[in-house]
Amino acid sequence: MQSEESLIQRAQERDPVALTQLYEANFDRIYRYIAMKIGDRMEAEDLTQQVFLNAVQSIGSYKWKGMPFSSWLYRIAHNQIVDYFRRKAKRPTVTLDDTDPPGGDDPQRTTEVKLTMEELALATQKLTESQREVISLRFGGQLSIAEVARTMGKSEGAIKALQHSAVAALRRVMATDTTQ
Repeated sequence: MQSEESLIQRAQERDPVALTQLYEANFDRIYRYIAMKIGDRMEAEDLTQQVFLNAVQSIGSYKWKGMPFSSWLYRIAHNQIVDYFRRKAKRPTVTLDDTDPPGGDDPQRTTEVKLTMEELALATQKLTESQREVISLRFGGQLSIAEVARTMGKSEGAIKALQHSAVAALRRVMATDTTQ
């Protein structure tokens, strides 16, 4: 199996196979991270594509430092999310996304999944920025504690504590919202 470093070197030389492998290896986790942060699947797909376009355009400047390539992609994704919210704040938009979330042909299941995703997106907005970032990276991006620590520039212990406080805060928010 080829190392990530050599795969990146090939991608920097514009090897289409290497670029495709990096895309396929990272697309799902970057998409989940963005979707969890913004709460809109259609916009998340667009932003994820933009992350990879930016990555392909900038890959020549990427410097291997022993950290996973995905850490660099998460930083690009974070910047895309910040820009997305800036644009959204400047001009309010109406979401036209009436597509069904995963749930197949079962309308009840589809509605439950959509409600749960919306509730989670709203609940995470009540967390601190660091808590939202940890939740998004750990559960949306499915990164390990060590990967989140490297991505956020914190110790593993700090990430564990932050994740614990974020999950506890989410439980409180979700419990409060359901009792109202």
